[in-house]
Amino acid sequence: MPRWIEVALTTDGEAAEAIAQELQPYCHQGVSIEQADIESGKYDDGDVPPATRVVLRAYFADDAQAEQTKAQIERVLGLMNMMYPMPKPVFSYVDEEDWAEAWKVHYHPIRLGQRILIRPRWIDVQINPDDVVISLDPGMAFGTGTHPTTQLCLEAIEDMMAVGVEACDLGCGSGILAIAAAKFGAHSIVAVDIEEQAIIVTNENAQQNGVSQQIIAYEGSLDTLLAEGKRFDFLMVNILAKVIVPMCEQGLGDLVRPNGKAIFSGLIDTQIEEVEEALRKTGLVPTRRRQLTDWVVIEAIKPYKS
Repeated sequence: MPRWIEVALTTDGEAAEAIAQELQPYCHQGVSIEQADIESGKYDDGDVPPATRVVLRAYFADDAQAEQTKAQIERVLGLMNMMYPMPKPVFSYVDEEDWAEAWKVHYHPIRLGQRILIRPRWIDVQINPDDVVISLDPGMAFGTGTHPTTQLCLEAIEDMMAVGVEACDLGCGSGILAIAAAKFGAHSIVAVDIEEQAIIVTNENAQQNGVSQQIIAYEGSLDTLLAEGKRFDFLMVNILAKVIVPMCEQGLGDLVRPNGKAIFSGLIDTQIEEVEEALRKTGLVPTRRRQLTDWVVIEAIKPYKS
């Protein structure tokens, strides 16, 4: 039976983004990032502690190139270790039928903000009458709700979303932000991602959450949306700072209607000034920062032109 090799690393939030970026070329369907320091009894008590350690997991085929891939990963981490302390990677084998399920043992229900409850689809959990429940199976797409960037985005959506708006989830991953937007009142959401698997998973999760009529998901990018002339009242971008900054130069602010709002995540505190300056150049005005450990979400508005 074919097997996959899992590489797992435990690190702090500051190093996680850089490590994930370096692992992606070697691993199938990207890299998952999950919070490592929540005790199982804390997931459903409404008081989630901040993340200080995160676990990165990624998978590559156990084939003729496996040893070379392992050596390349270790070499990349060794070079990075010269600039910042790197964790030692742990390699393990996973059977073909189990590899996409392996990470689920680490994924538990979690409460965020005032009313948000993220429930893995395969786990039963007590639901309160006023809970806004997001039932999720991210598969191998990004977005489980365990990473601080996603948590901050969800809390921002809960506080900022207005009923009846048109929203966009750029780089939708599992669709978790699009689903949250729908459940907090957005009339319609366009969800795009460059990965086909992300679109499949987003549509499945939207169906399971009863919001498929509100979410239109398809393969696409910033260029796709601009070419289609799309404009939105609320824009959600949870990617990476190194992607957001070039997007600003390519007209990212044009996606937001005058008086519209936007949230940007996937960045750490040392990147705030660079990203905010790029947002200003694209016509957006940063209004607030939300921070959890090293990770930050920037809220912004698109002012009317005088």
